[in-house]
Amino acid sequence: MPQEQYTHHRGTVPSSEGPQVYKVGIYGWRKRCLYFFVLLLMILILVNLAMTIWILKVMNFTIDGMGNLRITEKGLKLEGDSEFLQPLYAKEIQSRPGNALYFKSARNVTVNILNEQTKVLTQLITGPKAVEAYGKKFEVKTVSGKLLFSADNNEVVVGAERLRVLGAEGTVFPKSIETPNVRADPFKELRLESPTRSLVMEAPKGVEINAEAGNMEATCRTELRLESKDGEIKLDAAKIKLPRLPHGSYTPAGARQKVFEICVCANGRLFLSQAGAGSTCQINTSVCL
Repeated sequence: MPQEQYTHHRGTVPSSEGPQVYKVGIYGWRKRCLYFFVLLLMILILVNLAMTIWILKVMNFTIDGMGNLRITEKGLKLEGDSEFLQPLYAKEIQSRPGNALYFKSARNVTVNILNEQTKVLTQLITGPKAVEAYGKKFEVKTVSGKLLFSADNNEVVVGAERLRVLGAEGTVFPKSIETPNVRADPFKELRLESPTRSLVMEAPKGVEINAEAGNMEATCRTELRLESKDGEIKLDAAKIKLPRLPHGSYTPAGARQKVFEICVCANGRLFLSQAGAGSTCQINTSVCL
């Protein structure tokens, strides 16, 4: 550092000793320490600048964003795989046009729909063992908006034209089922059975059972009852067989019993007529009118 000299004159009185000179500045070990700290500060500035440039290079900082994260006019754009360690809050998440959107998790993926009071209204949980959905109503629709499946606390609605059950054991309904048509696949058997309880089929306008290319069997352990309260029962077939009817035998006590014979009208109507020594069907022909 430059040295300054300062000459001090005491009044105007001449002195034989001459003027006194005072040195102003930093000298000795103080000067060396100052130079050392200035050099250390310059080194730290250079190292800090180098680290900043290295971080910008590694993190791929640009004017548009950082790394795979780009800042656009519509929001943030992520390219490639992304990992979120904390909850993600977003109004809309979508993939690039033509690419799929994947969600991956080591345990499960949970989607919550909240209201203004941050109360969960709808929740979807996909875990390693099951997919669970919680909500007031669950609906599945086509692209055109047609309802395919709907479920709530009151009912489950299947809106498809056909419901197929591919299980080998069929379908078990612990309670009643309401449907306009129950049909098996082509060349497959249709079986309706109740192993421990009763099987009831009801319809206000009629129940139709049709087997177009095969047989129809109705089997029971005790009684098979066909009842029509206000109408009639028709058996329309070329042959009607009752192979296991019991055969009666004549006994002297049989004359005191009431025995009837089955008579058939020309229109196929059946009626009973009290048996006699001969046929009594001709006597009661008024039933056929």
